[in-house]
Amino acid sequence: MSDDNQTLPYPDAAAAHETLVIPGQNASEPAEVAARPKRRRWPWVLLIVVVVLGLLVVAAEFIARAVLPGVVRSLVVDELDLPADQQLDVEADGILLPQLIGGTLDSLHLSTDSVTLEGITGAADVTATGVPLRGGDLGGASGTIRIDQTQFTALLADTDLPVDAVAFDAPNATVSGTIPVLGIDIPVSLTVTPGAVEGDLELTPVELSVGGLVIDAGQVGSTLGSLGETLTQTQQICIADQLPAGLTLTGLEIVGSEAVIDIDVNGAIVTDEALLEKGVCPTS
Repeated sequence: MSDDNQTLPYPDAAAAHETLVIPGQNASEPAEVAARPKRRRWPWVLLIVVVVLGLLVVAAEFIARAVLPGVVRSLVVDELDLPADQQLDVEADGILLPQLIGGTLDSLHLSTDSVTLEGITGAADVTATGVPLRGGDLGGASGTIRIDQTQFTALLADTDLPVDAVAFDAPNATVSGTIPVLGIDIPVSLTVTPGAVEGDLELTPVELSVGGLVIDAGQVGSTLGSLGETLTQTQQICIADQLPAGLTLTGLEIVGSEAVIDIDVNGAIVTDEALLEKGVCPTS
């Protein structure tokens, strides 16, 4: 056999050999540790995105609540031709953003300590529902108007009652004035319990005094004639001509020093200007 292709001897097993290092692995670490995958970061990124979006929604809600009252107040002042400095508080219920996106407010509460409508001045609280933001009628509205004795006297000014002044003594009101008897003005006071029926003011007599003396109802007719008979009967008085046509009287009671008038508001009052004018009483 030729010596040109000599066979190399086997390495000595006792000799030290250089250890090969796999790229990316520390030679001092076990293979299973080095092969462990990196922790995923996407759940943390998603959490941060959700938190940021939540903060933006909260901020947008605060902005909407800050801006909306001013916008609504301006619209109401313009529509009702109120003074530019009219005090008017506006509050919306629920979370606003979905309502603004949908174009309708679920509920809107307006209140003022003093407002004058068709010559009647009082405090008002009104709650409207289904308020369209892009035009249209209200879904509905109702509220209360609180007036003092002077304003209540004005409501009765065009009636047949002898009205010079009105005094409240809850739940009643006493109407005072004079009536002519044989050319002499006799002081008369009529105590009534106010209420409302079919949109009219109702006065139920409680007591009548003439010249400071309480007169029996059966004697009133013979003493004061037809006027006396009228005074002792329950009276139904239309006051529609003293309120905007879009308001309907649904209740009235004396509470403390005020007459509390419950009203129903026609939802078309925001689109029909005629409903802002004075109403009309039926002619007899």
